[in-house]
Amino acid sequence: MDRLWAPWRMTYIKSIDRDPTECIFCAKPREDRDRENLILARGRAAYVILNLYPYNNGHMMVVPYAHTSELAGLDGGTVGEMWELCRRSVAVLTEAFHPEGFNIGLNVGRVAGAGIDQHLHLHIVPRWNGDTNFMPVVGDTKVISQSLQETWDALQPRYQGRA
Repeated sequence: MDRLWAPWRMTYIKSIDRDPTECIFCAKPREDRDRENLILARGRAAYVILNLYPYNNGHMMVVPYAHTSELAGLDGGTVGEMWELCRRSVAVLTEAFHPEGFNIGLNVGRVAGAGIDQHLHLHIVPRWNGDTNFMPVVGDTKVISQSLQETWDALQPRYQGRA
């Protein structure tokens, strides 16, 4: 059996047992540390944040400020702003990284694949032809080519003045 040394994964493993009374999607936007918290853009009802454990480089999420696990828990204004932030995010990712496609969607509930199932969030995953190569197929491993801070630096300025 081959082993891949990935000590950075321990942070994720330990986070699974995090304090269930503190939702990270509620806590992070209350802080004034957007780069450290990977928050790219803020709206009135939702914000954009990089995924701490990305599927691909540039994997981000649009998160409502309202703490809810159900679509019915969001008002129409919040839903509209989330989709507007999604539209802006696709434009920012296209300008910065030139992906050839996107996976965009919600995982509602743990059985649907939601890692954080108590707070809805919309995933935006940029895709490139050939980005599923031998590593995930053979090694069940994904290679992310850029640090999250470098990704934040490349994307965040592109949100300024973009409507």
